[in-house]
Amino acid sequence: MKKNKLFKNMPHNPAVHLKLYFYSAVLKIIERASHSFDSFEELLEGFPFLIDYNNELAAHGLEGMSRDEANSLWWGSLVAWEEETAVHLPLRALRDEAGLDYATLTMLMVIGIIEDEPRFGQLFDALQGGTGQRRPTVGLLAGWWGDLLPDTTVRSVIHRMLDLGLVKVVNPDAPRVEWALQFPVLFWDALRGDVREAPLPWMSYQQTEKLVPCRELILTDEVRRIAEAVPALLKSGDVRTVVVRGPRYNGRRTLLGAVAVALELGVLVIRGLNGKDDERWQSVGPLATMIHAMPVIVIDTAPGETVEIPALSAYSGPLGIVLGKQGGVSGPGAENALTIELKLPGIAERKMHWTAALRSRPYDGLDIISERFRMTSGTIRRSAQLANACAALDGKNGIMPADVQLACRGFNRQVLDTLATRIECLGDWRHLAAGDETFSELQSLEMRCRHREELMHSAGSIAGGTLNAGVRALFSGPSGTGKTFAARLLASVLQKDLYRLDLSTVVNKYIGETEKNLDQIFSHAEELDIILLLDEGDALLTQRTSVQSSNDRYANMETNFLLQRIEAFEGILVVTSNAADRIDSAFKRRFDLVVDFRQPDVEERWAIWQSHLPSKHIVDPSFLASVAGYCVLSGGQIRNVVQHASLLALHDSAVITPAHLQSALQREYRKMGAVCPLFQTNSVH
Repeated sequence: MKKNKLFKNMPHNPAVHLKLYFYSAVLKIIERASHSFDSFEELLEGFPFLIDYNNELAAHGLEGMSRDEANSLWWGSLVAWEEETAVHLPLRALRDEAGLDYATLTMLMVIGIIEDEPRFGQLFDALQGGTGQRRPTVGLLAGWWGDLLPDTTVRSVIHRMLDLGLVKVVNPDAPRVEWALQFPVLFWDALRGDVREAPLPWMSYQQTEKLVPCRELILTDEVRRIAEAVPALLKSGDVRTVVVRGPRYNGRRTLLGAVAVALELGVLVIRGLNGKDDERWQSVGPLATMIHAMPVIVIDTAPGETVEIPALSAYSGPLGIVLGKQGGVSGPGAENALTIELKLPGIAERKMHWTAALRSRPYDGLDIISERFRMTSGTIRRSAQLANACAALDGKNGIMPADVQLACRGFNRQVLDTLATRIECLGDWRHLAAGDETFSELQSLEMRCRHREELMHSAGSIAGGTLNAGVRALFSGPSGTGKTFAARLLASVLQKDLYRLDLSTVVNKYIGETEKNLDQIFSHAEELDIILLLDEGDALLTQRTSVQSSNDRYANMETNFLLQRIEAFEGILVVTSNAADRIDSAFKRRFDLVVDFRQPDVEERWAIWQSHLPSKHIVDPSFLASVAGYCVLSGGQIRNVVQHASLLALHDSAVITPAHLQSALQREYRKMGAVCPLFQTNSVH
């Protein structure tokens, strides 16, 4: 061990370590800059700020020494100080990981010194001919280190720093000798031990102390067993990368944080990198090494997409990757990977999440909420806060399903409104006029939705484990027979939000974009536990065609993807169709229920008229009975008639009269290109 002659009383922390290397760079700069002036005194006269630095170096015991003696003593004392330091030193970690020597580290400090002391920029500009370039260039550095290293070696050292991402060229269009080099401010701050929670828009950092250990996580027994074994596998080198797959907001990053805690590491979360050629990859490895953190790469892969993860420079520790249910990863960064799948929590786990999130407001009805809302763990935690606030505002002792639904709606709008439209849902099955068979199927659908998880577990083993928690229903029948209305009532009785898929925002002319949009909306529907309505789904579920052109091939690819996605869907999907015969038979096989809607009969039409007419009207019951008997209209057409009759009544400042209804009926039949049966005799005369 070298003897620490200069820094015996210096504290042992990253900031002091950086300062010691900073003064190594100052020594080098003063020594080399002196050769460009007639005397050392002339240098100090031209740049008087150097006097303070020179005096401080002298005060550390270097006074009266030659520059070589001072450099040797400083370096020896610095090494001895490092050997006495037990805490993590970012610069030491970077040096060891990247294999850098003292000369290279000093060069790195010279490049970065302007970040702490801008006045050195004036000196660099003067030494480089007064061109206005305040950062050191390749030519300047090669000249300063030329007597210690061959010119080719100096250039190779600089290129190695560039390859590692430790420095960047600020003027890449200039000749190489004029390249001005920058040490990223993010790295400079990290060397000092100063890292913000969000250092860059695409990057976030959590210290070890803020991460949750595995024992405190709500996990299934199988996932817990694997998670607790992972740290030992990473330490042994048998596993290099841990991939956690599953829905968004379901604890994927939290689980990787627990792995990092066991390894005494922080977590550096990286989002939005565009494949292996993205220049931002260069920053990940060095920064992770400096801040003693495990990189966690969050990747949003499209169906069938594989993202290549490059090897991280200046980093050899463990790597975490967060993936959804679709797509995959490859490349050096994905080698020796262990995959953990985090599925949506079951009823028991959901209740534990609700209980943990509502500690300050315990509630006996969590069994109902846990069963009714099949959401990700993160959505439960966020919803609990808002639902709790809603209940408190209303003066309730505990949250109710309606509070949870309202809380979830805020999250739904953030992610769903660009691809789907929320439909207001009120009422129950009493408001639907339909045949007994249709009613029976709708009630079966409601039961299937309520008990889908129990059915998955009880019948899944019988079906060979092929069942999931998804419910897929096809509402088939002519236009206006109440298919969309029935979907709204289903959402209302289940107390879930209903979102209608907007095909114009989903279908895209570019290859692969339609599948990506569809997967995004299906994933959101699963994670947020909303009912997804594919209204008039004939456009997407049509029969596959023979391949006559590339367009046919891509159309069939979209159809095949949709087939697979519907089959794997774990939410509630309702598809309406006016022409079920146009739907591919492969789609029909994947629906759990097919509910047929037919044109209403006389009694059903009477009920529809009664439900749509406002409470205040003066239409005679006998006249209304004639209308229901003679006018064979669908529910949608009856709604149109009542709306127009209401408009006429408003115009007359009156309630709906038979005359208003007659006029509205005639208008509706004219739209159909027919004559109203009630008035055919009069029209002939």
